[in-house]
This record gives sequence, structure tokens and C-alpha cells, in this order.
Amino acid sequence: MNYWLIKSEPTVYSIDDLRQDKKTSWTGIRNYQARNFIRDQMKKGDLCLFYHSSSEVKGIFGIAKVASNPHADLSAFNKKDSHYDPKSTKENPIWYAVDVQFVKKFKKPITLGELKLGMELDGMMVRNKGARLSVLPVSEKHYNIIEENAD
Repeated sequence: MNYWLIKSEPTVYSIDDLRQDKKTSWTGIRNYQARNFIRDQMKKGDLCLFYHSSSEVKGIFGIAKVASNPHADLSAFNKKDSHYDPKSTKENPIWYAVDVQFVKKFKKPITLGELKLGMELDGMMVRNKGARLSVLPVSEKHYNIIEENAD
């Protein structure tokens, strides 16, 4: 099993949206490194830390689970979608997505400040200055530390 941190702006799609929807396709990723994580490494059953970015409180708000193996990101084919990419075709997709399902929301988020202060989280990619990828791998050790420190 792999562990991930997936980022979303809460005004676009929040942990509460996922809780209500129960499951969604994690689409719109348009960074090649993040795409490669999705396409080459994410698998059904992997666990994800759900991170709110570009918000007043940045941090991990809950847990999601990968509910499908990687598949073509359908938003790339939709001309009306802001993530449309005319170079991506159904025969030769460039962009990939996975479905994620809600597992739980933390009673209080683990903020970015708390993540940066925790010495036991040294090496966690989200702590790095400029770590802007919307999908980041997380070690099992770091995942377990965060889950243990969540309410």
C-alpha cells in the first residue's frame, strides 16, 4: 500500500464536499510529476491525507482512500471544462485521475504550522518550501504519525 497527500482548495472541493459526495474522481491535475504519481504509483486501496491549500487554515483535514486504479482524466476531453487539453485524446490520454472516497474528517485539522514543527516529520514533502504539487507521496511512518496525532 502507498500513502499520499492530496491537495485541494476548499473553495473548489473540500473534505466536506467529499464527505457529502462519498466518492469523486480526482481530476484536473495538470502537472506532469503529479500526473506520474497518479498514473504510475497510485493504486486502489491506497490511503490519502486530504489537505486544504490556498485557504486561511492550510493543513490536513481528513483521510480519503483511493477507490479505483488510475484512468484517463475525462475533464481533459471536455471542451467546456477549464482543464480541457486538446492534445489529450481518449486513444492517447495525457492526463490521469483516480477515484477517491471519503474515510473520515478530523475534528480539528493538523495545520501546516504543526506539520512544520513536528521534528518526527522531517523529510515530509509538504513541509518543503515551494511544495506545490497537488499529489505528493507520504511515507508510511509519516502517515501513521499524522493519523495518531489526529483526533
